[in-house]
Amino acid sequence: MQPQSNHSATRLVNASLVTTAPIRSITPQGSKPDVICEGWVLKKRRKRMQGFGRRYFTLSSSGVLSYSFEPSQPARDEVLLSQAAISTAPGRKDIHVDSNTATFHIKCLSTGDFDMWMGAFRKILAQEIPKSRRSSLARSAARGGLQFNRAHILIEEIGNTITELDSALTAYTEEETRRKRTSSMRKSESREHGVLGFLKKGHHHEHSSHLTPPDAHPSPNSPTELLKRISSTMEQLKNQHSALSKTFQSYPTIDTSISTLVSSPLPTTTEEEDEAHTPSTATAGQKRTSLFSSHSGDGSVWFDAPEYDGPEEYILDVSPPEEQDRLYQTDSRMTERTDVTEATEAGSSTGMDTDSESESEEEVENSLAVEPAVIQRRTSLPSGIVADEGSLFAVLKKNVGKDLSKVALPVTFNEPLTMLQKQAEELEYYDLLSQAAKVTDAVERICYVAVFAVSTYANTRHRTGRKGFNPLLAETFEDVRMHFIAEKVCHNPVILAWHAQGEGWELYATSSGKTKFWGKSMEIIPQGTIHLRLGDEHFEWNRPSSFIRNLMMGTKYLEHCGKMVIKNTTSGDSCTLDFKEGGYWGPTNIVQGTVNSRSGHVVANLEGKWDEQMARKLDSSHLHVLWRITPFPKNANQYYGFTYFGITLNEITPDLEGRLPPTDSRYRPDVRALENGDLDTAESEKQRLEEMQRERRNCGEERAPRWFKQVGDEWIYAGGYWEQRQRGWTDVEPLW
Repeated sequence: MQPQSNHSATRLVNASLVTTAPIRSITPQGSKPDVICEGWVLKKRRKRMQGFGRRYFTLSSSGVLSYSFEPSQPARDEVLLSQAAISTAPGRKDIHVDSNTATFHIKCLSTGDFDMWMGAFRKILAQEIPKSRRSSLARSAARGGLQFNRAHILIEEIGNTITELDSALTAYTEEETRRKRTSSMRKSESREHGVLGFLKKGHHHEHSSHLTPPDAHPSPNSPTELLKRISSTMEQLKNQHSALSKTFQSYPTIDTSISTLVSSPLPTTTEEEDEAHTPSTATAGQKRTSLFSSHSGDGSVWFDAPEYDGPEEYILDVSPPEEQDRLYQTDSRMTERTDVTEATEAGSSTGMDTDSESESEEEVENSLAVEPAVIQRRTSLPSGIVADEGSLFAVLKKNVGKDLSKVALPVTFNEPLTMLQKQAEELEYYDLLSQAAKVTDAVERICYVAVFAVSTYANTRHRTGRKGFNPLLAETFEDVRMHFIAEKVCHNPVILAWHAQGEGWELYATSSGKTKFWGKSMEIIPQGTIHLRLGDEHFEWNRPSSFIRNLMMGTKYLEHCGKMVIKNTTSGDSCTLDFKEGGYWGPTNIVQGTVNSRSGHVVANLEGKWDEQMARKLDSSHLHVLWRITPFPKNANQYYGFTYFGITLNEITPDLEGRLPPTDSRYRPDVRALENGDLDTAESEKQRLEEMQRERRNCGEERAPRWFKQVGDEWIYAGGYWEQRQRGWTDVEPLW
């Protein structure tokens, strides 16, 4: 169950479903005696990537919710509300009904439809919830936030219902006044004409009856219809009041007698204590019958909250985009998240997509609440894209057959990061390696390693064709979050070496690549092996090719295709990941994988998308979600398609001032000028730095790598960088 996310294009509803076919408004009284609500709504289809379809839903008085393609057709599926949990997102008019047998994701067509369905649901739930409830110590104080939010929504709904009731009463009063006025006029005519008036009245009645057949629809302002409207609205108000009462019944009661209020001040809530930064003033004289006075080690308060035996209703608390921005303003382990085990039905597996984004944001917020952040990191670049990148095809056709890594491109083809920084960007989800180091099961460990290898592509979701700046020889880049250090060790061909380490893991690689132009697309062929050490185990893998499609015409996009084989050279286990090529109509960015034991038997299966999530398939309907992508900024396309993590890579935070070497990429003037939107300065500085490097090469003064040494075909970290960082960089000359 989940709120809809802002970002998923697969959730768009086909407009023809709404515009080409008439949709009946929901009526509280159905044609069948046991039907209390029925009508057209939009339901998420069973298969992935198929969006919503128009379905006719029916709710019976026994609490059975079913749907069909047409009112006259048999039901396709049904759920029993007494065994279901109902969650709603009122702002989007979404209703999610999750039972033991099926899950319905419903989108109402109007606010009136949403209120009508929720009123009917609450009427059923009020009948099903048992009066006797057992207590449980397993509910956290965090439930209070959801209950307060639910109460707030219910109060707003009650206000709307009262307005509707007042409008109906006003219309009824006006109709009664008009009817009485008409009746008095008829009586006056009757007195004037005597018996003839009586006959005329009877004739008029017969004439009216003849003009208005018995089966005609009554006027919406007729007294009968207005009374039905008032009755329906009053019933809805009762259901909302019942739901609101149940919300507050789950809170601890406070003795509010006059003597208690006079003898001691009112206790403050946890939120008030946090705002005032003062301890609670509650005393022993104040009674809280349901409060369990226990505090966990992390400071959270646990309540003896009621646990329902029957159905429950939840209001989904969806953070607005501004709240998402706030979550990422602080550093630290903003990518730290816990692994989640999810049981998902095959018929409703599409529901995991947006839920993944929502739960991910909630976990980030929880981690930030536990670990107070010190470093404030930016959430946007100083400037967005200031110029079109130009025609890449026009440049490529002049260099057919050449290695494009040696072709000088205008600065408009660059993004404000160097290739060294882009290597660090691929390690955004390094916490997956910490998870892999902690697990004891060998199969689960290699699954985490494989999922991390897939996650290195996630940052390219909104990238189309811009490339990072080519580093100068001996240029470096560091990132203290994963103890990352990278250096350009060779200029021709371009070779980068990098090393990172964390809790229980060490990762390093020698990176280079080639490009090929295929006419309509360009292939980027990564070269070099990635090595990972987890304790005594050693893993290694190579990356598949990436393609920039639609170079000549159409919308350019990036696609990763091919096989990636991850080998555990210590145990002999392996994992083969297949990056599927997207079809014209089918799903895109699909990744499937199998884990094989040393003997060759398949011991695990992985599936997902490199730009959404990856999970281990437990059986036909259960997945263990190992990784979900962190939500992108809402305006990512205007800022080079960067992630929140990528936005921070060229930032010099207070903890880095005075500690970076003069060779660090953050000091490059051309990259900084492009980031600030100064295109002319970026172009001139880029040419100046390239000319300086050519002069040093001609004079034999070219810089030699300092932090990496060559061992065979590999470049290995030689050590000493972080120790030198502590001593200072007075003996290091700048490159620019």
